[in-house]
Amino acid sequence: MTRGQAGAGEHLSRRKFDAQLRQPIEPGRRADRIWFVLGTCAAAWLTVLILLQSFRSWWALLLFVPVWAMTAYLVLPRLHKMLSDLYVPNYFFGRTRTADGLLGDPVNLGVDGSAEQLDEVMTAAGWHRADEITLKSTWGIIASTLTRRSYPTAPVSPLMLFGRRHDVAYQQEVDGNPKQRHHVRFWHCPPGWLLPGGAKTDWLGAGTFDTDVGLSLFTLQVTHRIDENTDEERDYVVSSVLAAAPEASVRVLEDFTTGYHARNGGGDAFITDGNLPVLELGAVTADEHELEDPRAIRPQSAEQVLQRVPLTTVGAVLVLGIGAVIDLLGFFFSIGRAELAELGEHDAAIALVALRVFGTVLTVAQLVACWFVLRGGRRSRVLLMFLLLAGIVGAALAYLDGSAPLALNSTLLSASLMAVALLLLSSESAGLWSRAARRAVAPSPTAEPAPGRG
Repeated sequence: MTRGQAGAGEHLSRRKFDAQLRQPIEPGRRADRIWFVLGTCAAAWLTVLILLQSFRSWWALLLFVPVWAMTAYLVLPRLHKMLSDLYVPNYFFGRTRTADGLLGDPVNLGVDGSAEQLDEVMTAAGWHRADEITLKSTWGIIASTLTRRSYPTAPVSPLMLFGRRHDVAYQQEVDGNPKQRHHVRFWHCPPGWLLPGGAKTDWLGAGTFDTDVGLSLFTLQVTHRIDENTDEERDYVVSSVLAAAPEASVRVLEDFTTGYHARNGGGDAFITDGNLPVLELGAVTADEHELEDPRAIRPQSAEQVLQRVPLTTVGAVLVLGIGAVIDLLGFFFSIGRAELAELGEHDAAIALVALRVFGTVLTVAQLVACWFVLRGGRRSRVLLMFLLLAGIVGAALAYLDGSAPLALNSTLLSASLMAVALLLLSSESAGLWSRAARRAVAPSPTAEPAPGRG
């Protein structure tokens, strides 16, 4: 073999090894990252603008409340997410990330088997598949927490691994108390993915025990607090599965990571010994049925919208609906003959009717696009984001050249609604909904059978 041939083989080997180490990114997610940045810039511009307006009069100091809310819940989390993509290592080291980019719960469980086998043993062990975060489930978890009523399929907050949120999550309530629950999230490993030491597994999971509801130490957002001993919860998941499915077995990857103590994205301390038990489910008999993925089913009714569509997508549609009504009222009541005084009386009447007809058609088209977004329409979502971005840029340019100063008026309200809608539509969950619904006919990642090695 010549030196050139050896170099080519070495280059190919390095390329293959690099592909195995690199966390894969779906093509649709690359475009969503651009919209994520643009939405963040729009929110930051609007926050600064509202802050400047709050100094104009004493009663306008009340605007500090929305400024704080936008900064704490919209701008800073997104800025942190973008920065953490740069300074947090993008290789696997046994930790999940929160949606804001903070280091989350430890990865402490592996599974070898198909999605059907995983669902079979978890269901047999008394675990319930967690609901998606929708308008209905959000209200359900709030009501159950306040009234202390049972909600066995309550949603869990999203955590990220392999550059994407968990594929499926299971939970068990403790004595019907929604504040306390066992729960575990699972991610399907990319094809050919190697764990530290060269081991392979089909699924990786993060199991923790919720002890109560409280405020996050880092973001001051309402969240569940977890028990410090995550190894105990990991062992509980394993023991519950082995008790319910005797044909399953377990192997342990000792010293999978070094033993350590740290804090998760909510600020809760935890400790782990660094071992990774892997459940072997190859011998488990499971019904060959395709697991339903709520994200891959287009809603056909208002009830299904409440049950299936992510909260961010529903929120964006509601904001766009409010903005459409405001715009429509503006076309009918704000535009009068005074604005068309330079035209003749006849021409002014025609122009006024044309503007109102155009405004009505535009509003109806926007509402139709909103309906398609609720049903997972990818093109409708992109179109709305383009229109929102164009409106925000237009408002910013008009503010800079003084032609349409943004004061405490409907113009500022309209710009605020556009920025919030763009933030919601460019969120992780909204993008995931449009991509999953587009694959409604094809099997979802959670429904793809993974080859077992049991």
